[in-house]
Amino acid sequence: MSKHRWTVGFDADDTLWQNERFFHLTQARFAELLADYAAPEHLEQRLVAAEMRNVGHYGFGVKGFVLSMIETAIEVTDQKVPASVIAELIAAGQEMLRYEIELMPHAREAVEALAPRADLVLITKGDLIDQERKLAQSGLGEMFGTVEIVSQKTRDTYTRIFAKADTPRAMMVGNSLKSDVIPAIEAGAWGVHVPTYPVWHLEQADPPRGNPRFHEIPDLSHLPALFESLD
Repeated sequence: MSKHRWTVGFDADDTLWQNERFFHLTQARFAELLADYAAPEHLEQRLVAAEMRNVGHYGFGVKGFVLSMIETAIEVTDQKVPASVIAELIAAGQEMLRYEIELMPHAREAVEALAPRADLVLITKGDLIDQERKLAQSGLGEMFGTVEIVSQKTRDTYTRIFAKADTPRAMMVGNSLKSDVIPAIEAGAWGVHVPTYPVWHLEQADPPRGNPRFHEIPDLSHLPALFESLD
């Protein structure tokens, strides 16, 4: 074990590449399709409730989101939703699974800067096939020694992953306080928050301010300097 080597975990969606805005665009289309049955605010509340119920069954990602939209459409129309609307929701989900990867600002430079100095691990939630597709399109895959696609990000998740890495220090970099930062800190790692907006409702949490292993940076261009200060 190296005395100075780090393991650095990176979240994928909305940390290394755009993701959440595609969900918001699809949700706007969902509201248009069901405008005759429910006001946008009420529809959003029902969809959020469905997602919270279903995340334990379907996991995170496009497929679970589409199923939750279909379930909500059936509920708000008293099971009278037209088949054409269901077809459009399915088509919207398929389109989400085909969109071109758009890297977040400074993502490539940050990964390239840390790759020679740390063992990089991609730690992401979501559908296996979709996440593998996005990683392949990103052009960043070769810089990660390990890829972990998990159903949940908990303290135990990070403890397991960082134990396998076998380095004395670990860091997790991500846009979600709830999934990327707080449980990584609980596992003994440093947690680096890179805020992005909007934040998915299931990923909202209060920052652990006052914890010496918590850091927040405005974007990934600041990550190499932060890493240098801790190394």
